[in-house]
Amino acid sequence: MKVTVGGSLKLAFRPWVEGLEHIPAEGPAILASNHLSFSDSFFLPAVLDRKVTFIAKAEYFNTPGVKGRLTAAFFKGVGQLPVDRSGVRGAGEAAIKSGIEVLERGELFGIYPEGTRSPDGRLYRGKPGGLARVALATGAPVIPVAMIDTEKIQPPGKVMPKLMRPGIRIGRPLDFTRYQGMEHDRFVLRAVTDEVMYEIMKLSGQEYVDMYATAMKRQLAEEAKAEKEAGKAAKAALAQAEKEQSAKEKAAAEQEAAGDR
Repeated sequence: MKVTVGGSLKLAFRPWVEGLEHIPAEGPAILASNHLSFSDSFFLPAVLDRKVTFIAKAEYFNTPGVKGRLTAAFFKGVGQLPVDRSGVRGAGEAAIKSGIEVLERGELFGIYPEGTRSPDGRLYRGKPGGLARVALATGAPVIPVAMIDTEKIQPPGKVMPKLMRPGIRIGRPLDFTRYQGMEHDRFVLRAVTDEVMYEIMKLSGQEYVDMYATAMKRQLAEEAKAEKEAGKAAKAALAQAEKEQSAKEKAAAEQEAAGDR
């Protein structure tokens, strides 16, 4: 996949990279990145010599049929790790367990602290569970990463990607071993996460929003729904007004005809 997918991406899009020297040649490390596009999980591994393991929903790996097998093979090839999101605590606990296993093997683990793609290109508040708990449980350094302009390559609704140069800016590793053994302290988890998000913000230059991206997505969805319902109501009111106007005009015409007789 480094040769096929990675090589094709580098040849077609020519991503620029800063800070490659901060990626260790060996040993475990966590790559904590902002998340602008589905392609983030492909561009970042493509520019690194080492394998990066991200997590992906298990449905990508167990869908039946030829298409399902091809999808599973693709995601395995690009270093995605299936996570079963079922159960009481869902993806959070599964992601933490998976991340710890990857790091214990001495590999690179990629994670998006925002938990989902940014809905508008801004940087949202990091979720304290996954990133901080994995970092404190393993003692692995956290390397902040900023993906730049990847959302412009294939905006929502566009089928064909735009050929342009995205950027990847890699920051200095952050050491949180001073907090080891405190992975169940919610104040420590929040402090670790906020420190990482601050570094990502400095690298990316994004506007920071102090709310979760998932909450913003719900808000935008509710606003879109309300706007759609308001549009339907306005359309119905217009149709009713036109109907009433037509009825008035018809009644007036009938009265005029009766007067002529």
